[in-house]
Amino acid sequence: MAPHRDSRLSLIEWTAIVAVVVIWGVNNAAAKFATAALPPLFVGGARFLLVLACLFPFIRPPFPDWRLFVPTLLLVGPLHFAVVYWGFALAHNLRLFSVTLQLWIPLATLFSWMILRESMPLAAIGGMATAFAGVVWMMLDPAASGDVTAVLVGGAASVLWALGTVLVRRIQGVRALKVQACVALLAAPTLLAGAFATEPDLVVRAQAASWAVWASIVFAGLVSSVGATVALFWLAQRREASRFTPYLLTTPLVTAVIGVTALGDVLTPRLVAGGLVTLCGVAVVALAERRRRAAASA
Repeated sequence: MAPHRDSRLSLIEWTAIVAVVVIWGVNNAAAKFATAALPPLFVGGARFLLVLACLFPFIRPPFPDWRLFVPTLLLVGPLHFAVVYWGFALAHNLRLFSVTLQLWIPLATLFSWMILRESMPLAAIGGMATAFAGVVWMMLDPAASGDVTAVLVGGAASVLWALGTVLVRRIQGVRALKVQACVALLAAPTLLAGAFATEPDLVVRAQAASWAVWASIVFAGLVSSVGATVALFWLAQRREASRFTPYLLTTPLVTAVIGVTALGDVLTPRLVAGGLVTLCGVAVVALAERRRRAAASA
């Protein structure tokens, strides 16, 4: 189905957007909760084991050129999720970390310019600078002094995800769910092997984990990776990505509410202001990309 350009989103499309935002926002909190009890690599591996169980039927020939496909799968699978779950384990302020993860949007625009030779509007450059300035401003807050390492790790995760999503665009003729299934096929054994190799007391910790910890992993695998992903792919089939992705920037707001009310996050005026500046900068990049694609289509 070719995406249509009617400016008005339907009620069911708005429902899908809200569902993705809420699920991703809750999943950030679930990831933090799970990595507080279990090693990050194990949480990621268990998540993708569930994804693999659900999407295994999509793994069937033909496959793209493995010289491009495998590096792409590595970036958006085991490499990104090993780093991002490590970041969740390190983070004290969940809102600060979740805002940092939104940097993949301006980074994807930068990599599209570098790798795919796409144009980069002046507004996107300004938005990019604003987004990074907002993160730096938050890091200067004394309340964020314990999260500098987590923010740097989150920035690295954003780099991996942005690069991977740009490379995914070079893979033609492969259904998105098939890509997700192949990611799980590579990520599940890789992350689990890494967990068992680096965590000598893994079995003991897994046995001691509460049902809520395991429920968080099930939520990440089934509701977030499969449910929200299906909703996102459905939207992408109906609309150009730039039509709905700016609304996904509200995800950190959901995470912030959970972090403050349930996980004890502390919000200061500088953290709030820096987060808003970062999200505004990311929004400028997303909207500039939307206008660029609309002009190219015209």
